[in-house]
Amino acid sequence: MKRFFQPIEKDGSFKKPTISSLSSPEKDGEQTTETISESDGINKKEPTKFLTWNANSFLLRIKNNWTEFTKFIENLDPDVIAIQEVRMPAAGSKGAPKNPRELKDDTSASREEKLVVTRALSSPPFKNYDVWWSLSDSKYAGTALFIKKCFQPKKVSFSLDATGSKHEPDGRVILAEFETFRILNTYVPNNGWKEEESSFLRRRKWDKRMLEFVLATSDKPLIWCGDLNVSHEDIDVSHPEFFSAAKLNGYTPPNKEDCGQPGFTLAERRRFGAILKEGKLVDAYRFLHKDTDMECGFSWSGNPVGKYRGKRMRIDYFIVSEKMKDRIISCEMHGRGIELDGFYGSDHCPVSLELSVKDDADTKQG
Repeated sequence: MKRFFQPIEKDGSFKKPTISSLSSPEKDGEQTTETISESDGINKKEPTKFLTWNANSFLLRIKNNWTEFTKFIENLDPDVIAIQEVRMPAAGSKGAPKNPRELKDDTSASREEKLVVTRALSSPPFKNYDVWWSLSDSKYAGTALFIKKCFQPKKVSFSLDATGSKHEPDGRVILAEFETFRILNTYVPNNGWKEEESSFLRRRKWDKRMLEFVLATSDKPLIWCGDLNVSHEDIDVSHPEFFSAAKLNGYTPPNKEDCGQPGFTLAERRRFGAILKEGKLVDAYRFLHKDTDMECGFSWSGNPVGKYRGKRMRIDYFIVSEKMKDRIISCEMHGRGIELDGFYGSDHCPVSLELSVKDDADTKQG
């Protein structure tokens, strides 16, 4: 989520380790992969444990919070890790075309920072994963998808378009396809506060495209995860009245449905509901957790200092196709309280999903 109340930390620019050691890239858009056998995947043909996290600068998390986050990953042992807001610039020198699959390394600063990332991802447990990047031209937005090497996807693409031949602007999408399902990692654009800044239009267009994508890919179950930048119901925010009445510098949008905290406007919430309903999708966390949880029920927390102290929202999700809902074992948020315990330096906490193993009979039925 856009941190409208706090300056963004500076983190420099950099690139990743040799891409061949961390991912399975081929051409610039769609990528196919070869199967890699590893003991990790014994008794499982496909991933069943997933984690999503808006890291609010992946490099800063490596520099400042990596020991704690590494222990968390070792204990949880997810098969897939979806990261948003990596804020790493794409490869390419100033004025030259950028490569959103590669991390920047054309300056001494970016090469040094690349080395930091290389070392972090070359050590356990991350060395057991392949990683795909989709990056912005600058230190903004961007996504990454880590998949255990024993669970190679059939295809990886980077767009909501049917062809998937290009990356979304700002690197907001990574889509991996497995034999029986697809997983979509998205960093959804923030709605913003003002119509005249075109942010409302940008978000409306995104939501329209997302609905079209869901309907066009209904041939196979979907797991949609990431920072979706919306709190669907009142129960998904700590203080509904506060967020409904929120303004920036006293500005009130002309359309009442656009008023309030970005992510909690009526317009956004209704469009999100339509995507779920028309796409036959289920909010995995709310499927299991029906009641308000003021301690662990929110994935984003406001600045501990100022008017947003204690103000929290659930904007990070696992959304699954209805046909998968009976396989949901758990969906949990791993942060708690207003002091951001379990957030690992970000303003978002990790969210996990675990599914039961799909047996052969289910697989044959599709």
